[in-house]
Amino acid sequence: MNMNMLMQQAQKMQKDIKKAQEEVEKQIFTSKQPLVEVEVSGKKEITKITIDKNITLDDIEMLEDMILLATNDAIKKANNELESRLGKFGQGLSGLF
Repeated sequence: MNMNMLMQQAQKMQKDIKKAQEEVEKQIFTSKQPLVEVEVSGKKEITKITIDKNITLDDIEMLEDMILLATNDAIKKANNELESRLGKFGQGLSGLF
């Protein structure tokens, strides 16, 4: 394998990785927990939080916990999607070394 061919493959892989990242960044990941639903973009930015309208003051502590759980779960979903899309590129590197 010559150096030009290797550079072309690396450039193609770089473009493919960037495209996969951009696709994931456009997605919305949702997690629904009791009392709350959280949406996170593929950029890991919270885009929406919906709180159950029937919440009472007694539920505030549980609501705080549910917001944390839902937010972390939605971010985890975004991370997993990115990892699954980029994982195939890591496998392609094994033939280069």
